[in-house]
Amino acid sequence: MNEGLVSVAEIRAAAARIAGVAMKTPLVEAAFSGLSGWGTGKRIWLKAESLQPIGAFKIRGAANKILQLTPDEIARGVITYSSGNHAQGVAYAAREVGAKAVIVMPSNAPAIKRAATLALGAEVVDVGLASSERLAKAEELVREHGYVVIPPYDDEQIIAGQATCGLEIVEALPDVDLVLSPVSGGGLLSGVAAAVKQLRPEAKVFGVEPELAGDTAESFRTGAIVTWGAELTSRTIADGLRTQSVGVRNFAHIQAFVDGIITVTEAEIRAAMRAIVAATRLVPEPSGAVAAAALLFHASELPPYKKAVAVVSGGNVDPRLLAEVLTENAG
Repeated sequence: MNEGLVSVAEIRAAAARIAGVAMKTPLVEAAFSGLSGWGTGKRIWLKAESLQPIGAFKIRGAANKILQLTPDEIARGVITYSSGNHAQGVAYAAREVGAKAVIVMPSNAPAIKRAATLALGAEVVDVGLASSERLAKAEELVREHGYVVIPPYDDEQIIAGQATCGLEIVEALPDVDLVLSPVSGGGLLSGVAAAVKQLRPEAKVFGVEPELAGDTAESFRTGAIVTWGAELTSRTIADGLRTQSVGVRNFAHIQAFVDGIITVTEAEIRAAMRAIVAATRLVPEPSGAVAAAALLFHASELPPYKKAVAVVSGGNVDPRLLAEVLTENAG
């Protein structure tokens, strides 16, 4: 029915495949003041991907891709280009199968993500800020060494892996009527939306991204993929959402399954981080707080709902940044 889009069968197969590597993360109810809980008729849960072994959802797609490699491909080693969380996912999954992992990272990648990637045994190669530079360097190293590329988002096996997050949401909350996911390259949103919409068509699915890196929102609005320069997308505190354009395969899924895309401000992201910690004791990185920020500050742009889930995509935040955000004046 949806040619070229991941099917429920592929998503279920991915879930079985990655079960020994990625964990089924819980839905944690969040009684955000004035929004969720008693007396409002609305309840909100957070999908705690920050509790994954690498602290982010990226392990799902990376594991699904790497666990399907042939022995010859494993022997060649794998390579990817990432600002941090996908890097850790690839490094972790590669270690599981005994493959060498090479990660091309931007020079402004958070130190905590760089250190975690190195700790998992990967080799890190530094380039400039633009995602296009990361891709070019990775392609150069593939030509030199024959590594197998593990793309961060624009790949059917990656999308199917990330879609297991959406599968778990519907399995845990069958009557969910609103799901919100961060979006940048589009791997998580395209996968979550594919799973949710095929299992529960009446549910609404929205993507959320920083307004300082709002290329996917513009692409969705215009119906064609647009690219924002690295000098624009690198402005946001949400370092995991700085990709300059959504992936081609991801955009096809987004057009098929997503109901809308909302952009949030930097102040809203920081406030959402504080709200998540206060309501649930989960620790979100900035990228992981954008979906909750849409619920907290953009209710007028969302459809009516009784049960909503916001995906907390990761928790790999620099401790100093977390301390700064939690102690700054919320007013």
